[in-house]
Amino acid sequence: MTTSYVNWGKGRVKLTWKQSDQLPVHDFITSVHGFCFYENKLLLVDLNHRGWDIPGGHLESQETAEQCFKREVMEEGYVSGESQLLGYIIVDHSENLTWDEKSPYPKVGYQVFYRMEIDEIFSFDANYESARRIFIKAEEVSNYYHDWNEIYQEILNCALN
Repeated sequence: MTTSYVNWGKGRVKLTWKQSDQLPVHDFITSVHGFCFYENKLLLVDLNHRGWDIPGGHLESQETAEQCFKREVMEEGYVSGESQLLGYIIVDHSENLTWDEKSPYPKVGYQVFYRMEIDEIFSFDANYESARRIFIKAEEVSNYYHDWNEIYQEILNCALN
């Protein structure tokens, strides 16, 4: 398990990676993301207003974490494949002095992560929130990803093993 602190807005948030084959409580999942591979290359998407990132997003009503992941991968990267749960980041706002009960996020929530082996690549139409996609060597991800950190590296290592 790796833990680090980040500043989100004006608040200090504790992030802890937990490798697991079990999902956390559904009602506290705030987003779902994943590392997608095709022929040993990692998919990155150029998200509008954020830059290069891995696919992911928020759950829609009545959607499971895996359904959300597969939908986001299709919307952002125009690919599909088989997915495997890697675990989740525990997002803890207990030390965040700016968090309050009106926040759209729980005091302790979860960002779930999957690995996908891409089996189909579709024409890239950029109809959603991504402008481009690329496939890179996994070890080059920090050259593209704007906020790459030790937790993301640990999750990527899990995805590669």
